[in-house]
Amino acid sequence: MKCDPTLYRASKPALAVKPRLIRHFFLPPLIILLMLGLGYAGYLFSERNGIRTLSENGERQLELHARAVESEISKYTYLPSLLELEDNVSKLLTEPDGAHRQAVNTYLEGLNRRSRSRAIYVLDTTGRVQATSNWRDIDSYLGEDLSFRAYFQDAVRGQPGRFYGIGSTTGEPGYYLAHGLEEHGKVIGVAVIKVRMEALEERWQRARLEAFVSDENGIIILSSDPARRLKSVRPLTPEIKERLARSLQYYWWPLNELQPLARERLSENVEKLTFPANAELSTGEHEVSYLAQTRRLIDTPWRFTLLTPLQDLRHEAITQGVLVGVAFALLAILLIAWNERRKVIATRLAAREALEEANSQLERKITDRTADLRASNERLKGQIRERRHAEETLRRAQDELVQAGKLAAIGQMSTSIAHELNQPLAALRTLSGNTVRFLERGALDTASTNLRTMNELIDRMGRITASLRSFARRGEDRGEASLAKAVDAALQVLGSRLEGSKLQLHHDFSDQQLTIDQTRLEQILVNLIGNALDAMQAQPQPELWLEGELAGDKYRLRVRDNGHGIDSEARKHLFEPFFTTKPGEQGLGLGLTLSASLAAAAGGSLSVEHPASGGTAFVLSLPLLNAPSQPAEPI
Repeated sequence: MKCDPTLYRASKPALAVKPRLIRHFFLPPLIILLMLGLGYAGYLFSERNGIRTLSENGERQLELHARAVESEISKYTYLPSLLELEDNVSKLLTEPDGAHRQAVNTYLEGLNRRSRSRAIYVLDTTGRVQATSNWRDIDSYLGEDLSFRAYFQDAVRGQPGRFYGIGSTTGEPGYYLAHGLEEHGKVIGVAVIKVRMEALEERWQRARLEAFVSDENGIIILSSDPARRLKSVRPLTPEIKERLARSLQYYWWPLNELQPLARERLSENVEKLTFPANAELSTGEHEVSYLAQTRRLIDTPWRFTLLTPLQDLRHEAITQGVLVGVAFALLAILLIAWNERRKVIATRLAAREALEEANSQLERKITDRTADLRASNERLKGQIRERRHAEETLRRAQDELVQAGKLAAIGQMSTSIAHELNQPLAALRTLSGNTVRFLERGALDTASTNLRTMNELIDRMGRITASLRSFARRGEDRGEASLAKAVDAALQVLGSRLEGSKLQLHHDFSDQQLTIDQTRLEQILVNLIGNALDAMQAQPQPELWLEGELAGDKYRLRVRDNGHGIDSEARKHLFEPFFTTKPGEQGLGLGLTLSASLAAAAGGSLSVEHPASGGTAFVLSLPLLNAPSQPAEPI
């Protein structure tokens, strides 16, 4: 390519000055405006992305700490009902006298000390305290009239009393759990336990966690920041204020509203709140912004709110915005310098081409050829680098998929095992309490029977946890299991649910030795039969069929129910992890996925059928340990 020297002739002064003036006067402000605009855009993008990341992390923290609060509340719920088992309590309520009152006071004092609660007391049907664990104290509840308390009014009507308030005698806040004491089907009194929950606040403060719990009235009853305690998170109507003042639930506390300086709703139960800065924080700022995430606490009308500070996120977003603006400014300066240098080089080349036109043609050809070869070489090197990078990425992805598969299987097994342990633990808690009473009464045979049953339950729990370790090692997928024993064990685990229903059970299978671990087979059957019971809850005459047949070197067990069936949309996702048609508190959506994984690991399969007569049938196919010469008798 030849360059025309006339293109590089000097222009007239008037025409040459104007573009230079335009560049000098308009280009710097334009660069500054673009730098500020890109910096602000980078700030907004970084802040939005950071809030999304904090929200995802906060969801896990919210669930973890909310479950801790639920656990702290639920561990005391059984205590008031225990007083029905104490004969002296019923005697005191039916025939109050000093001897009975002293015996009950001593009993409540010991029970309160062992349970580490704040106080335990018994009221008659008029609301008068007849016995209390703090009978030795000066501010004892003995003889007080607490009939105005909401928890007493609920309990005396036979309903569970749950109440958070400030004590009218001691002025101490606490959580009250009340239970109506019955005799011959009639409520003769009320048992109340008061629990102090400051330990949760202390744990939050030690962990530097900012959170609070608000009750059904919108009053903050627990808070990591004492300044927020007993303030309302929403405006209180005059009717609510009058009702609270009449019930003395919060004594004479003013119940001021916790008003944020700014509030921005991001999604369901997620807000961005701005409060005045706490003087103790000494951050040097006048206000503090939080990401507020709220969750309802199970079995209570309370709500748990987690506050995640956004100061660090805002500083990081500002830094990112400044970096984007500075980077753009540096890039603009480099482009301008490169453009000026290009013009200088172009001018020199044009002058040289005018003097050496003949020689430059040859040089240009050599240069173009060299550039083509260099470009081709660079393209080949780039393709080689891309291929190597793709191969390395593929290898890493394969390794991560294998590891993720193992971790997912172990996580699903752990969730299911935890669910399976709830039944034996509940039975152990009931049997242990009964055994103590039988030993006190001298019924050694009955106590011995209970202890043997507890030992069997403990052995079963050991087998379940051993199954989890076995699954993690992937070394015993093909054990040996008896189908009849597995069915009996599964029905025993679900015995309490079977007794409460009018289920008609049909057996039509033979006892076979299958190639699968015994505990894993029991776990699969518990999941399948438990799902069938859930599906038949609304069925007036539930029926369950356990039908088996030989299929070559495998045995097929068909678990069929006459429940409501599964709709066509849910069938597409039936074996997907975490998919469930049950409410969130009744299932995690892992039972069928885990059962299918255990069956596949043993060389079998789990499938589903939808009979035309209604209901659902799950077909479990597992390899036989030894193929029988002739079919065994049905059981």
